[in-house]
Amino acid sequence: MTHENSPFTPGYPVPIEFFVGRKSQIDLLLKKIISASTGRLQIAFLCGERGIGKSSLAYFVKILSERNHHFVGIHNYLGGVTSLTVMVRRILDNLLNESVDKAWHEKIIQSFKNHVKRVGLFGVSLELDIDPKDLDHTVNNFAPTLHKISDQLKTAEKKGLLVILDDINGLASSAEFAHWIKSLVDTIATSDKNIPLCLLLVGLEERRQSLVKLQPSLSRVFDIIDIAAWSDDESKEFFSEAFSKVNVDIEQKALENMVFAAGGLPVMAHEIGDAVFNIDKDNYIDGDDAYKGIFNAADIVGRKHLEPQVFKAIQSKKYRSILKKVATKPFGFEFQRKEVIEILGRPEEKVFDNFLTRMTELGVIIRSPEKGKGYYKFRNLLHYLYFLITAGKTKNTISASK
Repeated sequence: MTHENSPFTPGYPVPIEFFVGRKSQIDLLLKKIISASTGRLQIAFLCGERGIGKSSLAYFVKILSERNHHFVGIHNYLGGVTSLTVMVRRILDNLLNESVDKAWHEKIIQSFKNHVKRVGLFGVSLELDIDPKDLDHTVNNFAPTLHKISDQLKTAEKKGLLVILDDINGLASSAEFAHWIKSLVDTIATSDKNIPLCLLLVGLEERRQSLVKLQPSLSRVFDIIDIAAWSDDESKEFFSEAFSKVNVDIEQKALENMVFAAGGLPVMAHEIGDAVFNIDKDNYIDGDDAYKGIFNAADIVGRKHLEPQVFKAIQSKKYRSILKKVATKPFGFEFQRKEVIEILGRPEEKVFDNFLTRMTELGVIIRSPEKGKGYYKFRNLLHYLYFLITAGKTKNTISASK
């Protein structure tokens, strides 16, 4: 039997019906939405490591803010964006297109008057038709622009704006962006015109630290909301709910092994779920389906999610052998140099220090001085899980009982 549509969405924010956990973070963000609706500016930084589900959580809160709190949400994916003008243009273009087919569409069009044009093959998309000098002015005077927009939205019975700045890697190292954020916050805070705005930045913790280093005052501006890995129960709920939606049953042991391999990382869970779903032929996931899917998912993760320079470096047989031994017990996420040396073969031992240097340069591992001399740990859970699974593939087994 061939399945038609996988319930898993690797590489994309999770559909709302499959959203799992994060109750405390959702509650915190919704409190900010409610506070912003009274005219009190709210700004938060949603932190978490790669693949932890930051974008999915931001998107989920956007939907809740619209459904339950009468907000207008704008989720801006800023991958590759390095300038303020491109960022602001994208925010406003997204707002225009978010309004299409909505009751408040004409109110937004009125905000921009004659500066809107239809684009695309069938003219179904909107974008600003604005002189570069005027756009620069908008960048430097973004608070008044937001105030004008929010005033128009009030007449459409909307209570505020949620502006999400996601994937800010290209902007986080920009002093201009750091100072722009601080200036926007200060301008709104000291204005006698209330703007019901919740600004949510989404990124890695190191991106937040980069912005704070460039503009130290931001350390007091950002309310930090951290996302941790799913618990085993949350992972089980995710897999069970997704498979049940397409009428596929799961053997308990197979489910446990999928949960173990996913390690609480949503991006890994989606890749594993999708790979297992595509292998299954009888609407019943057994141990063999799970094993094959887990190992297939590891190959996909290696190609899709590992940085090209990392993937190239680990093609060395000796490096891969070392990584597989490091990733499995008794070491796990964190390891000590002298303990690893004890289990290495002579050829691996000869290159081990070069391996540590290279993997540290590439950001696969980092030193862990708080544990003591010679301690290292994987920089993120995604790298660790990839090598854990590939180690299991070499042994032709992976089990939650490990």
